[in-house]
Amino acid sequence: MLDQGIKIIIADDHEIFRDGLSLVLKKEKDFNLIEQAINGIDLINKINLHHPDVVLTDIKMPGMDGIEATKIISDKFPTVKIIALSMFDEDNLIADMFEAGAKGYLLKNAHKNEIIEAIKTVYEDGNYFCEAASMKLVKMLAKSKQASKQQQVEFNDRELDIIKLICKQLTALEIADKVFLSKRTVEGYRMRILEKMNVKNTAGVVVYALRNQLITEEEILD
Repeated sequence: MLDQGIKIIIADDHEIFRDGLSLVLKKEKDFNLIEQAINGIDLINKINLHHPDVVLTDIKMPGMDGIEATKIISDKFPTVKIIALSMFDEDNLIADMFEAGAKGYLLKNAHKNEIIEAIKTVYEDGNYFCEAASMKLVKMLAKSKQASKQQQVEFNDRELDIIKLICKQLTALEIADKVFLSKRTVEGYRMRILEKMNVKNTAGVVVYALRNQLITEEEILD
């Protein structure tokens, strides 16, 4: 555990949402929720005062939205890691957030375990892609400058086959049937692939695979 925990600020113009997210974060011993902000201007002022490690910010806010705030934060406070909070129908805005400097994104109804994992991932300088990402958004994120800072590693032929099937969103059982392996063996391969890519879920695998040309958009749709 960190001495003071990962220092976090939440920014959202809806008090009820901020309070609900605060309750989740305050229960985690490794987290230190230090402030809440109501819009981008308020967020920047509080970052200047408190120097957080991670910020979770809504995209749509009055006064200054999350995209503009992220651009300023990335320029003035480059060590602060930003996670975008979004609704289901905001793919273009999420992509804009990554271009502005965000390191991760979560749907506002994300499970608490995913929120915890996202914060820890971006704090450790990784990217976090919400498990429920649409394929449209995944393709957009694969082209994002901010989402492209991962070193490519080598994969053997079996791993490449499984990567392509993961990208087609097949389950472990469906993949096992395709490659004539047990479900447990496929799950082992999947865990190794996630570790080698340094990603956390299927969305991360697809972004990595597209970005590093392990699969094409046409193959995913095939």
